[in-house]
Amino acid sequence: MHAEIVSIGDELLKGQRVNTNAAYIAAALAGIGVSVGRIVACADVEREMVSVFTESLERADIVLVTGGLGPTRDDRTRKAVQVLLDRGLELSEDAYENLASRMKQRGVELSDALRDQAMVIEGSHVIANTKGTAAGMIIGCGERFDHHYLVLMPGVPSEMEAMMELTVLPYFAALSTSVICHTPVKTVGIGESTLAEMIVDIEDRLPVGTTLAYLPHAAGVNLMISTIGRSRDEVDRDNLSIVDAILERAAQFIFATSDVTLEETIGAMLSAKGMTAAVAESCTGGLVASRLTDVPGSSRYFLQGFVVYSNQAKEKTLGVPKDLLDSFGAVSEEVARAMVTGCLEKSGADIAVSTTGIAGPSGGSPDKPVGMVCLAIATKLSGMVRSKTLVMQGDRERNKFRFSEAALRELWECLRDQP
Repeated sequence: MHAEIVSIGDELLKGQRVNTNAAYIAAALAGIGVSVGRIVACADVEREMVSVFTESLERADIVLVTGGLGPTRDDRTRKAVQVLLDRGLELSEDAYENLASRMKQRGVELSDALRDQAMVIEGSHVIANTKGTAAGMIIGCGERFDHHYLVLMPGVPSEMEAMMELTVLPYFAALSTSVICHTPVKTVGIGESTLAEMIVDIEDRLPVGTTLAYLPHAAGVNLMISTIGRSRDEVDRDNLSIVDAILERAAQFIFATSDVTLEETIGAMLSAKGMTAAVAESCTGGLVASRLTDVPGSSRYFLQGFVVYSNQAKEKTLGVPKDLLDSFGAVSEEVARAMVTGCLEKSGADIAVSTTGIAGPSGGSPDKPVGMVCLAIATKLSGMVRSKTLVMQGDRERNKFRFSEAALRELWECLRDQP
């Protein structure tokens, strides 16, 4: 079965809200073997909705719609579906009882506008709303649309997600004859074009039903290997064969083949090795520490972060010698190395990383341009200290993120190479 997702709301088209509903629905449908071919955002305009619903129903077995089911005048989804299918509305007794119960608990009088939330398209399979007021609907659209389905749900994420989990997914899982497997391949330290050249022959021999997508992001590129078929064993086998081939070819750049972040991977590695970490940051302003501590349970392995933005702070807090700062400048590998050794000594951690650079937009020079970062990493047991300089392109926010990603990459590579 194939699906399309239609997200209703002017706020989506004006950039006032990010369409997280569509991402959730697409991922959820993949779990029951339903692929998504298109995601559309549509204005709160009846004729636009009718047009979009018509096009989607002619292509897709299931069209899932979020938004436009509320009690206000800009909620026009039901009206558009009435016009499209030439059907009336009927009161759902179950939805009405749910609504009345909720209003009673809140001490709110059940107005006509609220009562309308229990009105559904004739012939609908009603989706109970366990988190809100507006009833959802699964609508068989008849011969005109080759018996395809239209699914209407509220735009409030918590209400939509509950409807998907409790009703929509079980309903269509019983009808689906396909199996889908998605495997992410998370990389670090390699660009899209370089990775593409490295695996071009693997991409040329993908099994039937398998696709490979490149997913660039601010600090690099990930891959998504997707396989669809009718047999779980065959789908898993074909998917794994491509993932294994890519791992064999580009293992030095791959930190995960599951939906985890780089910082989560580092945390798991530190925990497994029984090691602790600390960071010393200048240009990243605490972002490396923030990302590491975004991981639940990070207190087991993360000891301390030092944000030493000024030269005075570098001297006073980490013991960076003044003559190094005067001779080489704050943005230098010499200072980065002094920062990381001071961080190890002050924190007592097993491993530490430091950052010092120029995020921009000003402060650069011909010798030290905007986007330049100096990194250093050190370990207590081996006494190893190493450093490097990188130059990146971007605005201040992007540079800071890329600097933090580079620091985390240093941690990952060092931990990977540890016995």
